[in-house]
Order: sequence, then C-alpha cells, then structure tokens
Amino acid sequence: MNFTQMHERLRLELLRRINRGTLSVSLLARQTGFGQPHLSNFLRCKRQLSLQALDRLMTAQHLAAEDLLPVIRHPADATAGSEAGKVPILSNSGVLFEPYIRTSVVHSMLHLPVDLLHSLQSRPSKPRRAWQRFVAIRISSSEAHPMDPLIRPHAIALVNRHYNSLAPYRTDQPNILALRNGPKLLLRHVDFLANRIVLRPYNRAFPVELLELELHETPGDLIAGRIALIVNEL
Repeated sequence: MNFTQMHERLRLELLRRINRGTLSVSLLARQTGFGQPHLSNFLRCKRQLSLQALDRLMTAQHLAAEDLLPVIRHPADATAGSEAGKVPILSNSGVLFEPYIRTSVVHSMLHLPVDLLHSLQSRPSKPRRAWQRFVAIRISSSEAHPMDPLIRPHAIALVNRHYNSLAPYRTDQPNILALRNGPKLLLRHVDFLANRIVLRPYNRAFPVELLELELHETPGDLIAGRIALIVNEL
C-alpha cells in the first residue's frame, strides 16, 4: 500500500466513523490539535496531509496500517468483482459504511456468474471509485414492503456501489437505489428536486419521502449504490 492509498483509506475510515456517529470533526480536532477547517478540507478531498499528520490522526484513532488494508482482495481489478464471482453479503451498516470489506462484517457469500458482474455499468463519484464495488444485502420485511412486489421480504439484493448516480441505468425503467438516511438503509426509486432527494416507493400504500442534503453533501454522498440484481425467495 503506497502513501496515496493509505491517505484515501484513512479518509474513508474517518468518514465511516463520523457517519456512524462514533466520531465528529470537533472531537478529532481535540484529539489531534488540528483545526476543524483543516480536517474538514481533508475529509472533503480538498487537501492532502503530510505523513506526520496522517500518523497523528491514526494514533488518535488507535489505527494501525493493517486496519486500513482490505481483507477481501481482487488481484486483477479491485472494482470489478471477484474473479470467482463471490460477492460478500453484509449488514446494512456494512453496505453503507465499509469501503473495504473486512472478514468480521461478512455474513455469507453470494455466488454469481463472473460475466454478469463484468457486464454491469458503473457511474461512480470520485471518492467512491476506491470502494469495493460489489456487495449484497438480505432485505428485511420492513425494508422490502415499500418496494413490494419488486422486492420481497428476505430477498438478497446485489448492490453496485460504483453506481451512486441519479442517471437512469435504462431509459425505460427507474433505478432502484440503496440510500443512507442517517444510520438506516432505504431502497427506493429516486428523483432530485430543489436540493432534496425524493424517495418514491413502488408500493403506493407507502408515502413519498424527502431527504434534505447538508450544505457540503451531494446526492452521491447518500446513495450507497444501484440495486443491480434481486434474488427473491420462492
């Protein structure tokens, strides 16, 4: 792992902790002695830090270099999916907050044809390109009902995390996207209007909802990925 890779992986790990509510920029500033604007610029990819500064951040958060290494590796292309067609099935928080998949967050594996994974298109934002691309999630009843019957309870959904764009994948049908709403994961059709993400359920018994963006956020920050495949239980 070179300096640039460590730099980016530390940034993503700190953002993951902030998003999960276990860390804040103000707390990190107190721990390291860096100013909050300095840290915010680093977290938003607006500046790079020196090796000494990275070391101070890692010490403050009790991180070692091996903590930033991905456990599941893809030798030829870390973004294209496993050569064996194995996709890790994760918890909601793993899909939302884990850029690099550790063994401890993998529940089981979904086996898919390699050609299928390679055929899927991507539209990642720049920060998302460093994330492991394909993950899967088992959908609970409460998460499935708003999209019923497209998604049934206990279905397994393949999430392409390199498609965190609002652009339609196909012109004749809307995307189903996995989104972050605080610590929760939602599955919805999505529009964007007046700086708000409009969450549209397929099941009309459920209401349309709005997600407000923070000043520094873009829609891609809240989109975990596109649902590329749904495996419903028979």
